[in-house]
Amino acid sequence: MRILLITGPGGAGRTVVAAATARGAARTGLRVLLLSGDPAGPAAVAADPAEEAPGAGEAAPGLRSVPAAGGYRVARVDSGEEFRAELVALQERGSALLGMVGARPLAAEEFTELPGAEQFALLRALRRAAAAPATDLVVVDMPPLHQSLATLALPAQLRRYLARLLPPERQAARALRPVLAQLAGVPMPARRLYETAARWDEELAAVQAVIESDATEVLLVAEPGPDAADAVRTARLGLALQQLPVSGIVANRLFPQGSPDPWLAGLAAEQEKYAAEWAGELPVSRLAHLGRAPRGPQDLDRLADTEGLLPAAPAPRPVWAVEDRLAEDGVLVWTVPLPGARKRDLDLVRRGDELLLTAGPWRRIVALPAALRRCAVSGAALASGELRIRFTPDPGQWPRTPRAAG
Repeated sequence: MRILLITGPGGAGRTVVAAATARGAARTGLRVLLLSGDPAGPAAVAADPAEEAPGAGEAAPGLRSVPAAGGYRVARVDSGEEFRAELVALQERGSALLGMVGARPLAAEEFTELPGAEQFALLRALRRAAAAPATDLVVVDMPPLHQSLATLALPAQLRRYLARLLPPERQAARALRPVLAQLAGVPMPARRLYETAARWDEELAAVQAVIESDATEVLLVAEPGPDAADAVRTARLGLALQQLPVSGIVANRLFPQGSPDPWLAGLAAEQEKYAAEWAGELPVSRLAHLGRAPRGPQDLDRLADTEGLLPAAPAPRPVWAVEDRLAEDGVLVWTVPLPGARKRDLDLVRRGDELLLTAGPWRRIVALPAALRRCAVSGAALASGELRIRFTPDPGQWPRTPRAAG
């Protein structure tokens, strides 16, 4: 299975592109599932709105889908429903404690989703979609760029927080909990706390595995222009920091070349300039401006006919390689690809066995490879879109080379 995450700056038309990509892929014979979080977007217009329509059902356990006219299926993310179900389940698991303090449980309809619920609902739906049977391609209509990057980074970040705040090794003292419970006269919540943390970690690990899979890639959508160029550069930098592969860029809403209208001709020339710059670095698919907002399946069919809309092959996941230069320079070099990075935007801090790396507005904390944990950071340089971090072995931790017998 291949998973294509489609995102772009707000208003760039990513939802339309996601629907058109799904339609185009379905025409080639692929079994396609379109995962959409926009109930009023073109993806929904193209689908049968009736949940009980012929063919409606579960695309995967816990993920309902409906058929679309283009020969694919559409699954919508309902963040409100997910939020209510999760809180009701949490309330049931803590019913004993709530009863002790005299709290009254809330009904499901009383819960109103909080900020951030959409991110968790999307991640949960993504994990379910990745397990959908009889599916060759999952196209995901992601939120705008910054929100998408924050969402995709969330599982790894939360797992790190859980490991620091509730390390599994602390459960070794659980034998004392029954005794403490008898002394205190109330149930001790520690066991339930660790059980909940373990369940969350398991779910987050499953989502993280989908995001970091070789089958998962990102397709950027942008309307060529100076603002979009900055947004695309920043997005590529953030995606590279998370080691997420970018398979290409969709240059959307392109005006026709050769117009007799000077204003329109100038605008088309500017669009072509930026699209050509992107094409020098990534595959670019060009979508024509329809002269109006897309309306229904017919317009989506016109866009779906665009050549190269679905990237021909998955992009490889960026590799952060460690180069052994001990013999030549006495250092190990960790190479981090960061396309579009500028020196003034970069910062790195070593903390124990982790490296805190900042690139523009993005930040990531990564565990050092085993060999680099016994070294000290001795310098870094940025060249040709690569950050090369030098590590010098710590004599106190690095194995000594045995002397040759004289």
